[in-house]
Amino acid sequence: MKLELHHINVCTKDVPHLNEFYRKILNLGGVDDDEHVQDTTKGYYSGVEFVTDGKIEFHLATTDLGVSYRTNQPVNPLERGHIAFRTDDIEAFKKHLTDNGVPFADYGVWAMAGWYQIFFQDPEGTIIEVHQINYGK
Repeated sequence: MKLELHHINVCTKDVPHLNEFYRKILNLGGVDDDEHVQDTTKGYYSGVEFVTDGKIEFHLATTDLGVSYRTNQPVNPLERGHIAFRTDDIEAFKKHLTDNGVPFADYGVWAMAGWYQIFFQDPEGTIIEVHQINYGK
């Protein structure tokens, strides 16, 4: 099972302003491809911008305190933001968490078309996402 840092999600009440900051001050470029398609039909309707340094992405998302209620999940990844890793085997990673007694929220494919996402917390409460793209294909 491969695992690599993929993105850092930063939540804000003003996505356009934060997007301008990351692009202008940090000189990050935009991400515009078929993979980064937001799915607004499964509980998260707010705007997101994607920027990158060419290696790591930043997902600039609208803060949404109601996501966990609308999705009936115990972890809200859009309250304060999160750190995200990509895996090539989400099922093996879920087993790894279960085997180590780490509870997680299994969102499945929901906010990003084709991304199977789970979320859990480290011992200090930092939310961590692990996702697999093209799940089941």
